[in-house]
Amino acid sequence: MFDATEFPNLRVGLDAPDDAAVYQIAPDRALIQTMDFFPPVVDDAYSFGAIAAANAMSDIYAMGGQVLFGLNIAAWREDLPLELLSEIFRGGAEKMREGGGAIAGGHTITDKEPKYGLAVTGIVDPRVILTKGGAQNGDVLILTKPLGTGILTTAGKNGSAVASDLQAAIQWMTTLNRDAAQAARAADLRGATDVTGFALLGHAYEMANAAGVQFVLELNQLPVLEGAFALAQQGNVPGGTARNRDYLRDKVLLPENLTAEWDAVLFDPQTSGGLLLAAPPQKLSALQQEFAARRVAFWQVGYVRNGSGILVD
Repeated sequence: MFDATEFPNLRVGLDAPDDAAVYQIAPDRALIQTMDFFPPVVDDAYSFGAIAAANAMSDIYAMGGQVLFGLNIAAWREDLPLELLSEIFRGGAEKMREGGGAIAGGHTITDKEPKYGLAVTGIVDPRVILTKGGAQNGDVLILTKPLGTGILTTAGKNGSAVASDLQAAIQWMTTLNRDAAQAARAADLRGATDVTGFALLGHAYEMANAAGVQFVLELNQLPVLEGAFALAQQGNVPGGTARNRDYLRDKVLLPENLTAEWDAVLFDPQTSGGLLLAAPPQKLSALQQEFAARRVAFWQVGYVRNGSGILVD
């Protein structure tokens, strides 16, 4: 085990876990490093590349940072056309360019299951980092993308999704969290994470636990993608849902009358989900103005109070 005191410039990474590692290189400058990759979530190669890149960059934005560059990470089957891999790379590169960064190389291996993602480097002012532990009693909880991407992409693989619903999910997954992060920084927020494979409840629990508070999520305020409930009822539930539920079983208080489809959404492993932000009430108006200026969608989904864990109300 490393002793965090041996690496004083490593501001985030050895103590409490967060969305990315942060290494300070100057009083007003720190590097952010993250990595993420996974198997295809949609059939279209270009869209998969763009989704994977947006997802990888999201950790940089969740820390309040700016993307600098990324390195491709890919696994590819020998019997699959290289043209498909090229399309994945193209989708990733164009999404990275949209985020203001460049693809600066990478590494590919042969594997039975295709996978793609990025190691991403960013930069942030270490004095204003967004962290999972930044929430405080009385804060308002804000979510910037709707839930249900895991259900929609699973249904897409099963041939059950309505094309327009799946396309809407892809649009959300390829939407960068950059503008939302910039709004949070401009409004001087301190608590944030991005919602990905650990589901809304998992990532909310990480924030609440790091801050030593309780998150109350209001069920009727949570945004859900069109078609997600019906598809969940039909059995289009990702395998990661059960793993999330098992881990969080004793950490989350759910309503006794919670329906199966709501359960599936709350524990749904998201791909390239939105930011979950903790906003002090006195900063909420400024945050909303910053969102409006950048045309960022957002939903007020709950609040923070003294206590521990997650309560779904």
